[in-house]
Amino acid sequence: MVAISKPPVELFFLKQITNNNHHPPTIPIIDLSKTESKHLLVKACQDFGFFKVVNHGVPLKFINKLESEAMKFFSSPLSFKQKAGPPDPFGYGNKQLGQNGDFGWVEYLLLNLKAEPDGNNPTISVCEDNPQEFQHAVNDYVTAVKKMTCEILELLADELKLESRDTLSKMLLDEQSDSVFRVNYYPPCPEIQEHETKGKKLIGFGEHTDPQIISVLRSNNTPGLEILLKDGSWMRVPPDSNSFFINVGDSLQVMTNGRFKSVKHRVVANSLKSRLSMIYFGGPPLNEKIAPLPSLMENDEASLYKEFTWFEYKKTAFNSRLSDNRLGFFENNHVVSS
Repeated sequence: MVAISKPPVELFFLKQITNNNHHPPTIPIIDLSKTESKHLLVKACQDFGFFKVVNHGVPLKFINKLESEAMKFFSSPLSFKQKAGPPDPFGYGNKQLGQNGDFGWVEYLLLNLKAEPDGNNPTISVCEDNPQEFQHAVNDYVTAVKKMTCEILELLADELKLESRDTLSKMLLDEQSDSVFRVNYYPPCPEIQEHETKGKKLIGFGEHTDPQIISVLRSNNTPGLEILLKDGSWMRVPPDSNSFFINVGDSLQVMTNGRFKSVKHRVVANSLKSRLSMIYFGGPPLNEKIAPLPSLMENDEASLYKEFTWFEYKKTAFNSRLSDNRLGFFENNHVVSS
């Protein structure tokens, strides 16, 4: 593989697409402290596959501490950051996303959440002079966000009347859960300011769906996140640093037999302001079988998807481009062309 040390800025420009949606819908905002949140969560997963949660119970001190530690890392010299790379897939990455030709105007840290014997994350240990500060910040934040995520999954299970309240959450709580944590840093790019006035956009992270069960995003107050609507137009998501944005993952779409939607999303970089986002990806154990839940299937309802393990799907995702329809290979009506 040929390494590209500094791809030209032009490589990151999005194709210009006219947005015909003059009246975009409102992103669902769900207050987790209210009793009606169960119903609203299910409705948001069905209609949007994306929503914002408030009164989430994650302490702001954990959020602010991790953001501070992450900004300290990304503000460091490149030679220092590269101690944690190249990603394999965990570690520090810069502009190259995966091994299949995707690029974005982004630096990132991808961390494995499986505990090491000493409780330390190897990626953090090799790239920090004082790794304990960063490690504690990650641990506090992820523990709180994981608790909130499991609460959301249990509220969904209640409303869907699944056999057990922990049908979904137990996969995240399993010791072998394949959950990961990602911190993305989108540096400002002043050289594209002139292009922005002409309507061009610089891609920070290309369009994709998240393969796991659920993903939980928090960013600073720099805009950039966009989601794909049913009519094919892209909708900007106003940033809110005190709230969390939730994405239905591909695996949850399968488990609900398509009732919940895994929505495509992307990030557009900014010419003047940096954007920092922190994403918890709640994944099942590698050997977990992913298939529509029997308790959700009505009468003679046909399964839209073939059963697969999380390992099989993860491997497919790893070997595909960001924008590929990875679930297509597991649809029951999928036809392989000869």
